[in-house]
Amino acid sequence: MDTGLHPYRWVVVAASALILALAMGSIVNGMSAYVVPLEEAHGWERGEISLINVAGILGMALGGMMMGVLADRIGTRPVVLIGVSVMGLAYLASSLAATLWHYYALMFLAGFFGASAIFAPVMSIVGKWFPVGAGLALGIASAGQALGQGGVPFASAILIKSVGVSGALALTGGAMLVLLIPLALLLRPVATAGASAQAPDESGYPPIRLVVPTMCLAIFLCCTCMSVPLMHLVPYIQGCGFTADEAGGVIFLMLMVGIVGRVAFGKFADIIGAIPAYMAATAWMALLIYGFILIDDLSAFYLYAPIYGFGYAGVMTGVLTTLAAHTPPSRRGYAMGMVTMFGWFGHANGGYMGGLLYDLTADYAIAYGLAALFAALNLVVVGWLYWRIRGMGGVARLA
Repeated sequence: MDTGLHPYRWVVVAASALILALAMGSIVNGMSAYVVPLEEAHGWERGEISLINVAGILGMALGGMMMGVLADRIGTRPVVLIGVSVMGLAYLASSLAATLWHYYALMFLAGFFGASAIFAPVMSIVGKWFPVGAGLALGIASAGQALGQGGVPFASAILIKSVGVSGALALTGGAMLVLLIPLALLLRPVATAGASAQAPDESGYPPIRLVVPTMCLAIFLCCTCMSVPLMHLVPYIQGCGFTADEAGGVIFLMLMVGIVGRVAFGKFADIIGAIPAYMAATAWMALLIYGFILIDDLSAFYLYAPIYGFGYAGVMTGVLTTLAAHTPPSRRGYAMGMVTMFGWFGHANGGYMGGLLYDLTADYAIAYGLAALFAALNLVVVGWLYWRIRGMGGVARLA
């Protein structure tokens, strides 16, 4: 049976999207809602608080390659089950944290043994279920992350207001255990659905030694850029005189529109090719990101953020579809793990850079300007990869 036609593939996509929503929404930028409350409660500086998020992302980065390779060897489902369990327990434990180092240690564990076991393995299995049309499938799964990156900070702001920081963290951890373990059980390997055991054709791919290192640099640059508003748009808007709920609503709207953007750019990749779609999304982000600094009106934030969010969201879809198009299935877990490791390094870099530069200048202008520069450099790197692959006569496959 052709796995590309098996209806269970859409169950895998739906489960993957929901897992990514809660897990990645929490670890990538879920702490943005906690920046001001922790600053007010403890007197900690924003750079110090941003390191909580950095610790989680660094943990995810360092564990990513190992978990991607492990998923290639033993399967996605057991690896993801470990990941969601560790994340839930770490967030429950963080509700008891009293000092910064407690938060740093627990978020690092949540990233290293938790989130790293989720993202790359989940994206790898989605691609394996779709020998054709993987762009749309990866876009939908990736849209789950966008849903979480908007919904988790928004919900966290409401929970913090109602039950405090500790209560919000405890409820988040409990939700992970209750919801994500059953969803992880749905991630069946392709072979168990009655699919053909015939090995996929892996001819025609460009050298993995070209694609993976280049994409590692590209994703570091683009994730450094995108993490600045993901982590610091909420506190920036609060600094303009608006409440946490109002600021959270802006990023929630931005990332909800991002759901559409991730799906649209996935379909776009199926039509024009993975790398051209990736380049279009990167250019969109580079051109618009600094515009946030020119705004100080809440209505303008609500108008501008979704315009930025539609194009920005396509960047991660572009990364995933590029890897699916240009790496062989047998090495895809490794490729996803290695490349996303550098992506999380970029997220950590941008998140910390934004907080540090704010502490040094009492302003976010330099941080957002540097973010735009990183996006422009990413466009150059990806353009070079596209030129190299076309020069080799490489095919654009979405498997």
